[in-house]
Amino acid sequence: MKGLSEGLILGIESSCDETAAAVVAGGRRVLSNTVASQVDLFRKYGGVVPEIASRRHLELILPVIREALQTAGVTLEQIDAVAVTHGPGLVGTLLVGLSAAKALAFGLDKPLIGVNHLQGHIYANFLVEPPPEFPLVCLVVSGGHTDLIYMAGHGRMELLGRTLDDAAGEAFDKVARSVGLGYPGGPQVEKLARSGDPEAVPLPRAHTEGPYDFSFSGLKTAVLQYVQRTGPLNDQQRADLAASFQRAVTSVLVERTVKAAEAKGVRQVILAGGVAANGALREEMRAALEPRGIRLGYPPPVLCTDNAAMIAAAGYYLWRAGVRHDLDLNAVPGLGLGIGG
Repeated sequence: MKGLSEGLILGIESSCDETAAAVVAGGRRVLSNTVASQVDLFRKYGGVVPEIASRRHLELILPVIREALQTAGVTLEQIDAVAVTHGPGLVGTLLVGLSAAKALAFGLDKPLIGVNHLQGHIYANFLVEPPPEFPLVCLVVSGGHTDLIYMAGHGRMELLGRTLDDAAGEAFDKVARSVGLGYPGGPQVEKLARSGDPEAVPLPRAHTEGPYDFSFSGLKTAVLQYVQRTGPLNDQQRADLAASFQRAVTSVLVERTVKAAEAKGVRQVILAGGVAANGALREEMRAALEPRGIRLGYPPPVLCTDNAAMIAAAGYYLWRAGVRHDLDLNAVPGLGLGIGG
C-alpha cells in the first residue's frame, strides 16, 4: 500500500483516562486513530480514579490496538516501530500501555520508542496542514501542564517558562466545580462563558518574576472567594463569572506567548494540549499574532485531547533520529519535557 516506505509507527497512549492506539505514516499521515474514552465513567466521580482507570485500560488496550491496525489496513509485521507514552501521567495507567508496547516490540523484534506525553501534544501539530515551520514558539496548555517552549527544530527545544503552581486546565476544572458544572470542566466553562460578560467580575492576573512563567492559583482562589462572598449564583452571574475567569486565563496566556514570540523573532506559534481546543484562546491568540505577522497553528479538537496519533507522530521523529529504548524502559509519572532531547 502507498506509504509503507514512509515509516509506519504504531502509537499507544494510556497516560490517564483514554485508551488509544494509532498508526501514522511518515510522522504526518494518520491512517487510524482509535480512542476509547473513560470520561462518561468518571463523570459521576467528578474526576479520574486512578485504580479504576488502570483496570479499564487493561480491558481495552488489546481491542483498541486491533481496531487501530484494522482501520489502517496494516498488519503488525508491517509496522516499523512501536511508540508508547512512558510519562508523565498516572503510573498505573502508563504501565498498561507500556507493557503492551514492550510485548509487541519484543515479539515482533521491532524498535521500542518511549515518548514524552507533552512532546506528543506538540507533535499533534504536525498532523495538520500546513505543518508548522521552525523556528517556532509552542504553548502547551493542558490539565496538568502549562509550558512555553521555543523549538529551533526537531529535538531542539528550550523551555522558556511554565506554571509555578496550577496548570491552566486544572484551574478550569476547579472553577467548574465551584460553580456547579460537570466533569470535564474546561468545555463546560467555555460553553457557559459564551453567554457571559468577560468584564463583569474583576479578577487578578498574576505577575511572575520570570517573564514567561504563569501562575493561576491566585486566580482560582479569587473565583472561590467571589462565590463564597456572593452566595448562590443565578444563571447570569454564573455565566459572567465563567466568562471573566476564561478571559483572565486567556489574556495571560496570550500576553506571555506573544512576548516570547517577539523576543525569539519567530514567525510561527503553535498551541498544544487539551486547553488548545478552547475557542476563546484560539481567537484571542490569533487576534494578537496576526497584526505582528506571526502565523498561528493548532490541531483540531480531536487531536488536542489525549490520543495515540500524536504519540506515533512524535515517535516517528525520534525513530528517524535513531532513538531506541530497551525493554527496561519504565513509566515516569513526573516526567519533564526533556528539553534538549
